[in-house]
Amino acid sequence: MNHVRILNVVPTLMCGGTENQFMTLGRLLDRTRFDLEFACLRKWGPFVKELADRRIPLQEYQVTTFRSVQALAQQAKLARHIARRGIQIVHAYNFYGNVFAIPPARLVAPVVIASIRDRAPYLTAMQKRVQRYACQFADCVLVNADAVKDWLIDEGYAASNIVVIRNGVDTSRFDGPPADARLRQELGLEPGAPLVTVVSRLTRLKGIENFLEAAAALKPRYPKARFLIVGETSPHDRPYLNELTDLAGRLGVADRVTFTGLRSDIPALLGSSAVAVMPSLNEALSNVLLESMAAGAPVVATRVGGTPEALLDGDTGLLVEPGDSAAIATAIARLLDDRELATRLGRSARSLIADKFSVDRMVRSTEQLYSDLLARKQKHQAPAAACL
Repeated sequence: MNHVRILNVVPTLMCGGTENQFMTLGRLLDRTRFDLEFACLRKWGPFVKELADRRIPLQEYQVTTFRSVQALAQQAKLARHIARRGIQIVHAYNFYGNVFAIPPARLVAPVVIASIRDRAPYLTAMQKRVQRYACQFADCVLVNADAVKDWLIDEGYAASNIVVIRNGVDTSRFDGPPADARLRQELGLEPGAPLVTVVSRLTRLKGIENFLEAAAALKPRYPKARFLIVGETSPHDRPYLNELTDLAGRLGVADRVTFTGLRSDIPALLGSSAVAVMPSLNEALSNVLLESMAAGAPVVATRVGGTPEALLDGDTGLLVEPGDSAAIATAIARLLDDRELATRLGRSARSLIADKFSVDRMVRSTEQLYSDLLARKQKHQAPAAACL
């Protein structure tokens, strides 16, 4: 049986939610059926090395602006690559991947898929229109939450062309012991001090400022509590980290807050946390939310995007309104005070992830989508080919 050749087109290979999902999918695709390649607009991020180590082809197409001859030349180069390599499915991700790849791919690839994984508050009205125009040439628009689908329909996308496949979590990564003693020693934390943890790429709209304000509100009542912010900034957003550390100083919590940077032991770290917090101002369906739930950590999350599709208030976690630092602090305090409630929420959350958000379900559903779209195209092309 001939393998189906797939090309993922992504903006960068940084360590974020979308990147983690397409890398997880790439690792677990059935290699007896699918061959995978990548194209990116910038060779940024730790996943560049992983692709090299796994000998997965990666091509870079540098584009500084879509309004340029250079962009057109790079798109022509991409089209030639797709044709030369016999790529059958082009799967583009997010605004830059979609706008760059979909038009040229449509000319040469049998199947073209767009992915939109949030409600894009960072895009201008013009950028949203450009993406909608590009996506009309895709065979489907793949989203990760009903909330994103509803938003796209409101934006003028055809409902019949939108497919929802929710993010998946490899729960086996969360079966190991917590990193409690080692982690505390490494970070200089007191034994027994409750850890309140945010895992997030450090970008605006993630609500980190609200988390710091909540930490300041909680400091007098929980003098032993320590607040961890785990994640890194992208290369062009590093001044933001300085803003956050300055804010922690002004709020008087610099001695209680630790910016750990990017870590490889997230499952164990979440398993050691008394409370995991997702204070984001905008999400679709956050990987970190699902991973926190898979770790059995009691979760406080903002009511944004697809979060309520996974986290049921009072059942699998606590929901608060976005931007409400006082509400975040109150919810954290509730879980720190009532450890029986915290344990119950954590267990219920882990059970829900295993039942409805497994990585196997996500991978198999995506493979089925690939096969169905390709079969549909081949069926439509067959009569035309027979007439030649």
